[in-house]
Amino acid sequence: MTGSSTIREVRTRRLSVPLHTPFVTALRRTTTIETVLVEVVDSDGVSGWGEAPQVWQVTGDSLAGSQACLDGPIADAVVGRDADPRATASLVQRCVVGNRSAKMAADVALHDLAARRAGVPLAAHLASYAGVVGPAATQVRTDVTLSAGSADELARAAIARVADGFGTLKLKVGTDAATDLDRVRAVREVVGPHVALRLDANQGWDAFEAVRVITALEDAGADVEVVEQPVPARDVLGLAHVTAHVETPVMADESLFVLEDLVEIIRLDAADLVNVKLAKCGGLTPALELLRVAGLHGFGTFVGSMMESHVGLGAAASLVAAVGTTSLPDLDAAWWATASPYAGGPHYVGDRLVLSAAPGLGIDGLQPGGEPTEGERA
Repeated sequence: MTGSSTIREVRTRRLSVPLHTPFVTALRRTTTIETVLVEVVDSDGVSGWGEAPQVWQVTGDSLAGSQACLDGPIADAVVGRDADPRATASLVQRCVVGNRSAKMAADVALHDLAARRAGVPLAAHLASYAGVVGPAATQVRTDVTLSAGSADELARAAIARVADGFGTLKLKVGTDAATDLDRVRAVREVVGPHVALRLDANQGWDAFEAVRVITALEDAGADVEVVEQPVPARDVLGLAHVTAHVETPVMADESLFVLEDLVEIIRLDAADLVNVKLAKCGGLTPALELLRVAGLHGFGTFVGSMMESHVGLGAAASLVAAVGTTSLPDLDAAWWATASPYAGGPHYVGDRLVLSAAPGLGIDGLQPGGEPTEGERA
């Protein structure tokens, strides 16, 4: 479809998607994906889809707050405006303070709409949007998370995930520094040397505990690929201390939401890699800028996700497929769902998230039976 269009309406609905296995970290335990699905419809009746995941312990954004933001100030800012994200995405970011999950939903929906109008997959649209030369990838490999648990539980889960086809495992640690070493050793023993291991402490250690645990792992030959967010989010000086005192690469996650956070990480040389998540920064548009700036300053780049459904994961995977990252992404969240609630879209094959070849995300709405749980508004 050629020519310009304007945004006619913004529709929202809440979804609760059950998980096949509880997801447990140092911050929380969940058995569902809780999210707000948004549909942005243009003047030609073409729809773009996005979502605003609820993760209280990381973003602080709630379903009610995100839905109110999308139905209120974001809809007010974009309805009647040009549907091209080059013209409209900045309005989403400026119309309200915070509320980055809601901004993510609207921004992803605008890009999905643009890709649909252009008749290309979202990854191809993002590559063109970012000025990348060459075709975008059609699938993206991901790691898989092992929920926090005892050494025996993690070892059993590791065996199961390798059997599922995953070659990179991310262990949730940080719940008990005294026994974290035993948990990592238990997993390394059962998976052998050819499976990559990552650790995510989810802010669970202080800087000195982090150095002790990571150094002990190095001395034990655990061969850990990277340690993610070892210290509390606002302790960027502590993050820099850990980075300076261990050999294992350190990744900033909860310490990085927006560009100002990245500037501070760069100034203090506080990490080796940065984890860009759409729900933390507010969507694909700011994520592209964060990845660009991090790369220019020599930082490793990584794309992760919250506990999101196939809309958010498809958008994040399309970002990786379009511009690439220096490290294998963490895009397994929708793999935990019992099934996709959507008609069309990406799907998992082993450790690969396979993107739809259809325009945009390739999602055409909810599956029969995947109706909104509550709060639908058009």
